Amino acid sequence: MREAKKGYIEVAFNGSLAGIPLDAQFRLPAKGVTAIFGPPGCGKTALARCIAGVQRLSNGFCAIDGEIWQDERTFRPHLLRRAAYVFQLPILPSHLSVRRTLLYYASSEPTLIDFHGVVELLDLAPLLERLPSHLSAAQRQRLALGSALIGQPRLLLMDDPLFVLDRSAKCEILPFLERMRETLQLPMIYISDDIADIERFADRLVMMKDGAVIAAGSLNDIQSDPVLAGRGEAAVCLDTVVGGYDGRYGLTMLRLKTARLLIPGVPLRPGSQLRLRIAASDVSIASEPPRASSILNAVPARIKASLPYDEAHVTLVLAIEAGCSGVPLLARITRRSFDTLQLGDGANVFAEIARAVPLGTPSGCLQGPPHQHENVRQPMSR
Repeated sequence: MREAKKGYIEVAFNGSLAGIPLDAQFRLPAKGVTAIFGPPGCGKTALARCIAGVQRLSNGFCAIDGEIWQDERTFRPHLLRRAAYVFQLPILPSHLSVRRTLLYYASSEPTLIDFHGVVELLDLAPLLERLPSHLSAAQRQRLALGSALIGQPRLLLMDDPLFVLDRSAKCEILPFLERMRETLQLPMIYISDDIADIERFADRLVMMKDGAVIAAGSLNDIQSDPVLAGRGEAAVCLDTVVGGYDGRYGLTMLRLKTARLLIPGVPLRPGSQLRLRIAASDVSIASEPPRASSILNAVPARIKASLPYDEAHVTLVLAIEAGCSGVPLLARITRRSFDTLQLGDGANVFAEIARAVPLGTPSGCLQGPPHQHENVRQPMSR
């Protein structure tokens, strides 16, 4: 009989639901946000419903933090799993105010978060006496999240909760999802086919295609996996720590392990985290330490893999720091530059980062991307 490992989400389902095949296996830490990503119809929701116990595959295994919810001898139905499920369209009692809705779903033993904590976390105080019909789409989704959390779940599943929201409503609710991730000791599974939302706040990524899990791991490890890094919009997301601010030049100083990065911005609280998205097309390569250059950020790196992209370009999978297990980064350069610089797997180089886009920062806090001339360095060509 299979045993569950404490501290992990463990999933193994193999079979079909309504004629749709499902072959999903992964083991990931039971903390933070695990995103399930793939095109529409790839099986994301079917997998989530199996994890929640809403649907059953007889040949399946599911365990959360050492607690088995399903194996060959056990099947806990949804109500006994303490798995809260938030849908695209929130299901709310229409006759109850926000306050009464929260109290209706509240557990008698608040071990995760209490009523006042939910109200503060999701900024529901101004809405407490309103009915759901008097709430905006984003406010209704915040209430749905609060109703899920106040039940003290062991796992929170969010099935594309931003799908029906317009852009302004998305911008309104995303900071609350980030706050939940930072505040609560609760594993969350977030399902979406929008990689931009996932890149903003997910810790880990499960990729699906045609009902099967094709990759699972930390977000930047999956983004830099050679199998996936050759795609057109290749990029990695890196979590940095704010180290200070250069007021003379308007630059935020960030730490990434032993590397230091500078990006245009406004003062941020030292020690706070800032996630950056760095596209492969915004990274150049130098074989020697850069001297005169308008690009502010150049870090030592090692080439882990070189992947053909098209007739003119190659994608490089890099590891920042010496050795082959550093922070991942991608670069897309011309094949001519690759040959001229005599690059190859294992070569030590300098990665010049022309642009790093902050994710999850309040609107207006950081300036726009650098001017086009900052992406060009002489004498090396891209």
